[in-house]
Amino acid sequence: MAAMEDILDLYCQPYDPEYPVVCMDEKPYQLLDEVREPIPMESGRVRKVDAEYVRNGTCSIFVFGEPLTGWVSAHARERRTKADWATEIRWLLDEVYPHATKIRLVSDNLNTHVISSLYEAFEAPEARALIKRLDMHHTPKHGSWLNIAEIFISILARQCLCRRIPSLSVLNHELIAWAALKNAIPNPVDWQFSTGNARIKLKYLYPIV
Repeated sequence: MAAMEDILDLYCQPYDPEYPVVCMDEKPYQLLDEVREPIPMESGRVRKVDAEYVRNGTCSIFVFGEPLTGWVSAHARERRTKADWATEIRWLLDEVYPHATKIRLVSDNLNTHVISSLYEAFEAPEARALIKRLDMHHTPKHGSWLNIAEIFISILARQCLCRRIPSLSVLNHELIAWAALKNAIPNPVDWQFSTGNARIKLKYLYPIV
């Protein structure tokens, strides 16, 4: 309950550019290529795609989103190691929010989503400097629905990933285009579920004292 209420209270905080709330999550994705060139759509005829395809391996898509502004970003990597996560966090801190005092980051409990990953990826002074600007908030176990990044991932899946994409480079090109389109007309998340709601609707989860 403590982790859930921590996240819910965080979502109720007003927007503060010095301490932005950013949600992140990862999505595994399988790269697929065509065996035969699809037949383009014509007047009165739908596009035809062969059922056979070529597997080109898998990758992991790192998705970041700021609920109160609607800003989103997505980037695919070959793996989802601690070093990959740490590199994405350094980019977030240094490139996206260089002037923010501290980022309040919401993520799930994946074993790579920990500040010790920064020490495994970078020299201690750099890792410590990054950690000082990072305020981690983990969702509870079996509570990933509390992570607003899942909303962004759902939108991404429907608008960009519902087709065969053959390579990591093509995928990243598509992800950049998708994020640019979303950020041109940002759509902030209107999160309604609060700690008060949880204590009523999820009362059965709370211990009896």
